[in-house]
Amino acid sequence: MAKWGIAVLILLLTLAGCGAKENNTEQADNAAGTNSSGADADGASQESGNTDAGQTAALTKVKVVLDWTPNTNHTGLYVARDNGFFKNHGLDVEIIQPGEAGADTMVATGAADFGVGYQEGITQARIQGVPLVSIAAVIQHNTSGFASPADKNIKTPTDFEGKTYGGWGSPAEEAVIDSLMQEQKADAGKVKIVNIGDADFFTAVKKNIDFAWIYYAWTGVEAELRGDKINMIYLTDYSDKLDYYTPVLETNEKMIAERSDIVKAFVAGASEGYIFAIDHPEDAAEILIKAEPDLNADLVRASQKWLSPRYQDDAARWGEQKPEVWTNYADWMFEHKLLDKKLEADKAFTNEFLPE
Repeated sequence: MAKWGIAVLILLLTLAGCGAKENNTEQADNAAGTNSSGADADGASQESGNTDAGQTAALTKVKVVLDWTPNTNHTGLYVARDNGFFKNHGLDVEIIQPGEAGADTMVATGAADFGVGYQEGITQARIQGVPLVSIAAVIQHNTSGFASPADKNIKTPTDFEGKTYGGWGSPAEEAVIDSLMQEQKADAGKVKIVNIGDADFFTAVKKNIDFAWIYYAWTGVEAELRGDKINMIYLTDYSDKLDYYTPVLETNEKMIAERSDIVKAFVAGASEGYIFAIDHPEDAAEILIKAEPDLNADLVRASQKWLSPRYQDDAARWGEQKPEVWTNYADWMFEHKLLDKKLEADKAFTNEFLPE
């Protein structure tokens, strides 16, 4: 979940303007150096197919920052990097983890060219004038929801009454809980909300909370492997407006305006990586495990099996985003006073860089 504050993001965006400009100028010079050798982004792709690792200087270097520690939401990026898909599109991609500022801030300020973000975070950023843009939906439907140990008997939002929720301190959490409970004519005022930050779900529910917001593909699958029975209340079971894109791949308007060829190449490589993970979940899992050996290998394999068919799901192609999904969720946020004005949805996302 996004952990940055909008005010801090805007301040960093202002302070980093000059540094980002210099960084982009240097990157543009590098790209120009590549072009001067007689290859554009597509040409670099063709050339790289005939070169070995010692000639990667001809590739354009870009950084993509994750939203969290590596997990199966990110598998397609690792596959694209380690199977050479990015290289085939002329890119030398470095995958990095976010600092305290978070992925959105790094992408907005130019500290990273691309990032893994969330529709809710980009929506809030756009309202505040921060130029983030979603360029692909990693997962087609929202797979998150409220989880609790089965013995706590929390099966519907009504059962939240008298219970303690452990979250990360976002106003959206309280709004979602309130929204779901209103639908059930329950009293959200009877829910105690505490901030548990990065605390482990399984530890927290044994100590001081009753339920938390999780992504089933990771924490839910881990519960299965541990033999811990949980009840899951998916947001999408109660409101179509909460079926938003989470996570997404993001960049900033400057990249799109000045380096659209790089954006197109990045999305093309990422698309190939996620399609590989859809078609070959076992092989994709092993690529992630090899790249990040500290991960629980059994969890990665089980999570990948669960998640792979959900990347594209019912969409015509991986990464496709629909205007109504952006509008519906923004309207929901506005209705719950999480936004102070309406979102211009057509500026918050684009499908133009997705392969046909």
